[in-house]
Amino acid sequence: MTLTGLLKRAEKLITDNSPGILTGLAVAGTVVTAYLTGAASIRYVVSLAEEGYFDRDYKFERTPREHVEKAWKMYLPAVITGGVTVTCIIFSNRIGSRRAAAVAAAYSLTERAFEEYRDKVIEKLGDRKEQAIRDEIVQDRMDRHPPVQSQVIVTGTGDVLCTDAYSGRYFNSSIESIKQAQNNTNYQILHDGYASLTDFYGRIGLDPTQVSDDVGWNSDRMLEIFFSAALTPNDQKPCVSIEFNVVPFRNYTKVYN
Repeated sequence: MTLTGLLKRAEKLITDNSPGILTGLAVAGTVVTAYLTGAASIRYVVSLAEEGYFDRDYKFERTPREHVEKAWKMYLPAVITGGVTVTCIIFSNRIGSRRAAAVAAAYSLTERAFEEYRDKVIEKLGDRKEQAIRDEIVQDRMDRHPPVQSQVIVTGTGDVLCTDAYSGRYFNSSIESIKQAQNNTNYQILHDGYASLTDFYGRIGLDPTQVSDDVGWNSDRMLEIFFSAALTPNDQKPCVSIEFNVVPFRNYTKVYN
């Protein structure tokens, strides 16, 4: 590989990992700044002691300005290191925020495209055929990842085997309980303006996931559940799959109407 190729790879590696690199530099900078500040303080106290500043017969009273004028050069390395540390923190935060915004925008575009595609399928094929296609997709998904009894979550809201297409979890519940959770979540949306996916999961007896606090619905786009049916591949047991007509989205706390 040529030198140009190596430089390009190194540049890409640094760019891809820039938040982590800047965070590491900020951590190191904090430690170094603390060390340099302590060392400068010791040197300044020693210089005052050599001058006789702490002796009882010392007559000269130094003003704060005079202290600064005498000590600033000793503290200059700590000030520079502290400035570099703050700069690393600021740039790391900016890069992280910019990347998060880009991911959110891409997610929004994908979500919108999916909803448009599904609406067009319903328009061309009708509700029944679209439902049949959805059921086949759920069945294919279940055939690939069949439920394991030890992993089925007992929620105490029913004994019908269900699966959440969004998180891929299997749990026992009932259609009535899930519909009631949907109604209660939409009531919360109408009352508060928004509700998170965690709120809905709590109502059907599921624990939150790593992303369920970050996504949800609001009064512009409320929660609506699709139900699909499939059979478990091993024992042909009926299973109800729940999917969201409006996929839970980020920035759900921002309501525009």
